[in-house]
Amino acid sequence: MSERVFIAIEDPADPRIAEFSQIRERDLTGRSGRFIAEGTVVLRMLAAAHAAAGDFVAEKILLLKNRVDGVGDVLAAFPADIPVYVADAPVLDAIAGFHLHRGVLALGRRLSVAAPADLVARLPETSLVLVGCGISNHDNVGSLFRNAAAFSADAVLLDETSCDPLYRKALRVSVGSVLTTPYARGGSSEAMLASLAEAGFAIWALSPAGATELNAITAAGRMALVVGTEGDGLPATILSRFATARIAQSPHIDSLNVGTAAGIALYSMARAMGRIS
Repeated sequence: MSERVFIAIEDPADPRIAEFSQIRERDLTGRSGRFIAEGTVVLRMLAAAHAAAGDFVAEKILLLKNRVDGVGDVLAAFPADIPVYVADAPVLDAIAGFHLHRGVLALGRRLSVAAPADLVARLPETSLVLVGCGISNHDNVGSLFRNAAAFSADAVLLDETSCDPLYRKALRVSVGSVLTTPYARGGSSEAMLASLAEAGFAIWALSPAGATELNAITAAGRMALVVGTEGDGLPATILSRFATARIAQSPHIDSLNVGTAAGIALYSMARAMGRIS
């Protein structure tokens, strides 16, 4: 095994690390499937995904010089031919465009992109799926993935109006779960739900005005939980077509954050299906 070489960066304009420049203002999502992974936890998840020869690989890594020793075990999980660049704090901050206190960045790439219907076709006979409609807030998308991973969901489906989960902030909030939870994004929510219905899923749309309290839902072999954007919630076309569920809560609050609500509902469904105990 060849020994890893660390490459010092002294000029913020060095073209070798151009992809990391001003990352807050220009996210790499949508550019040939590339994205920025930030923080040790997400870097560890990217290393695992790369080693598994799945949908994600790392192309290069950029570290704060004093973080190198602390992430040595993570770096060891990457092939030695992936370049690792190292910079002092003033240089790294100038590259990123803000004070990067975590000091850990990686450039990743998604190798394949599945259409929602294709992902549904590959799901196991017993499945739990989380569906997001119009989730445009990066923090909320990250929370949905973290909850999906925590409660053993088989996949996350996002419609075309939801933001890309590979945005840096969504990926960070998910603590890297975007890299381990199968997902697809695209098309209309109606088309996604139609493919799930055709595949035999019991579809439950979550709403404060839902007809069935969450604990009263009967488990099925294939279940899908549908959540919508905060404020407007799910459109009437979905609420009128599918079974609706609600979470019992104080009458003084009209709704929960979508990430919190999805977590509660997934917990309840996963327990009913015997996925957690």
